Amino acid sequence: MASDATTDDLVEIQQLLARYAVTITRGDIDGLLTVFTPDGTYSAFGDTYPLADFPALVAAAPKGLFLTGTPLVELSGDTASGTQPLCFVDHATHDMRIGYYDDTYVRTADGWRLRTRAMTFIRRSGAHDSGRPHAFELPGV
Repeated sequence: MASDATTDDLVEIQQLLARYAVTITRGDIDGLLTVFTPDGTYSAFGDTYPLADFPALVAAAPKGLFLTGTPLVELSGDTASGTQPLCFVDHATHDMRIGYYDDTYVRTADGWRLRTRAMTFIRRSGAHDSGRPHAFELPGV
């Protein structure tokens, strides 16, 4: 049986990840940014994006519903790692993308936060990959 501290940590991380899904679904970029550490990154589409690029990255991405499953989390003191399943449903076409996030978390003065989030897509072929290049282009590239 997990200790209360472990249970509290797991619940806090689950709520953090719920905040990620709800804020990105609603297009709440300010809320989304609070889920990450200041040095947080998101990896997908063959690239890793720092927090400063999130507003433009989210603006360029398709809009829709982010359905996430319960994460599998491994705690290690003030850090943790985990994997969370995802089903994204495009609002305009109802096409789906499925896959999972591989995450790292850190306990901060403000509670648990995502440090890294990396997306892996599951293709119809059964292949697992980080995806084709995104429509988003870094400024000055």
